[in-house]
Amino acid sequence: MTARLSALRQWLAHRHSLDAARLVLESIADDASFRRYFRLRLPQPGGTRVVMDAPPEHEPSRSFVAIALAWASAGLPVPGIHAADLSRGFLELDDLGDTLLRRRLNDAAPAVQDALIDDAMALSVRIASQPSAALPPYDRRRLAFELGLFPEWALTRWLGIAAPACFTAVCERLIQRLLDQPRLTTHRDYHPGNLLVGTDDELAVIDFQGAWAGPLGYDPASLLRDRNPPWPIARQHAWFATHQALALEAGLSAERSTERHLCWIAEASAQRSIKVLGLFCRLAQRDGKPGYLLGHQRHFFAHLRQAMGELTSAGGADAPLWRAFDEWLDGEFEPRMRAQLDAMAGAAQ
Repeated sequence: MTARLSALRQWLAHRHSLDAARLVLESIADDASFRRYFRLRLPQPGGTRVVMDAPPEHEPSRSFVAIALAWASAGLPVPGIHAADLSRGFLELDDLGDTLLRRRLNDAAPAVQDALIDDAMALSVRIASQPSAALPPYDRRRLAFELGLFPEWALTRWLGIAAPACFTAVCERLIQRLLDQPRLTTHRDYHPGNLLVGTDDELAVIDFQGAWAGPLGYDPASLLRDRNPPWPIARQHAWFATHQALALEAGLSAERSTERHLCWIAEASAQRSIKVLGLFCRLAQRDGKPGYLLGHQRHFFAHLRQAMGELTSAGGADAPLWRAFDEWLDGEFEPRMRAQLDAMAGAAQ
């Protein structure tokens, strides 16, 4: 047992007047970050709690608590906080169950999938409607840093190749387009693994400590284009239309052009996918977590190709730039990516 886990057990035992040696604490989830999650089983009738272990030198527990309290007061479905030791990064939270939206979608009929994703789009609009003045800005510097993960970790360190000549211009145009979108509260990791489904299919949101003031298209793009093969395009467009209607109704956007709204989502999807393609390489090489790279790199590559195709098809002055990058992805990056992933998978067997 590590010293940190022992300290966490002692903290919980003291809180509940229990013997630390007999505390029932089960690991329930690891994270791509430094956070860990456990389920605490209390003596009857205490039930269960979820315990977050978030080392303060790496993880922003203070922002989690501040956002949780603010969003709960606004009626958003977030876990209640029973106790927090922010100096050590220990939090005891409501246990909202184990059913992730990702798993529920995999098992559901198409009509149920439609209802669940429509509900998730509605919840994203409720989140976007929360005050954003106190949140960090998803600004040019941050967007550029994230895009820079791709050439450093995916190209230079993983594949040993250079970025295409058009990449700098692609990043500059994506950043400017994202900054031109309506700015609002953005979860920034609003994917089906961060939404829990209750017994009546009601949704709750978790992992929101990284919320920033960002572009309107970011959260709906994250919801549909994450660690999953691309949904059929007609279904994606129907769900994005739901988001557009809800955003208009909530006063978050005055944009009535379906094409413009879809471009906002494609811009966000492109930036996020480029970022994640680099991030998963960093997780594998720096942090010793190859599972994300092996399991989901191809998914984000597919989402990036889809986004670049959408932006190219939309036309305009930037279309040749998007096309050049898309052609490089197809002819240069994809063959090397697939060969490297196949080699890694073979070595892991």
